[in-house]
Amino acid sequence: MIAADEAQIHVAAQELSRIGRKVTPVEVDLRTEDGVASLYEKATADGRHLDAAAINAGIGRAGRFVDGDLREDLAIVDLNVRSTVHLARLVLGDMADRGSGRVLFTSSTVAAMPGSYQSMYNASKSFVQSFAEALHDEMRDTGVTVTALMPGPVDTEFFTRAKMRNTPIGGLLPKDDPAAVARQGYEAMLRGDRKVVAASLMSKALGAANTVLPDAVKARMNRLIARPMNR
Repeated sequence: MIAADEAQIHVAAQELSRIGRKVTPVEVDLRTEDGVASLYEKATADGRHLDAAAINAGIGRAGRFVDGDLREDLAIVDLNVRSTVHLARLVLGDMADRGSGRVLFTSSTVAAMPGSYQSMYNASKSFVQSFAEALHDEMRDTGVTVTALMPGPVDTEFFTRAKMRNTPIGGLLPKDDPAAVARQGYEAMLRGDRKVVAASLMSKALGAANTVLPDAVKARMNRLIARPMNR
């Protein structure tokens, strides 16, 4: 089962069905509690149990925090944080009761970077990263594994939806193949890893640099890549 808040999810389901798998698309707004509940109800209809779940939905924007639309910033919190917590509680509750299951959270390499000119997105991913790693430890020895996927920039529609094509990271910098990122995340989930940085050497180097660079330096780095180029 795959879910998104746009009709394109039905096209994606048709494409995935060509590899011989039954794919059920669910068009739902995960920014709302009703949307999360609806997705979970559909996923577990007829007594089905979830063996694995990828909690991946996320949005962002670039620009100074004080210049942004508060409604957009709160929508980032609703989708990236609130829906992640809500869905995780539903999914992990069932898995814990059964003593088996795997969950993959999509975090980011920017989870470890103060997000100058991208403050809401980076902060939300910092939450997801800490949340996922805490759950990994809590679920130890239960038969349930929790993995955090930390990609760098990925070649998806994210930067268009976030109106970030006029930023260096959105319009100029190279981006990773989403299939490679998904594959590395999936394999890490199957192994039960705590986290994985994916997928290119550049992204892995950024992940390594984040462990040693001072926060002030990382904030300036984020400003350089996320600040709109017309400013």
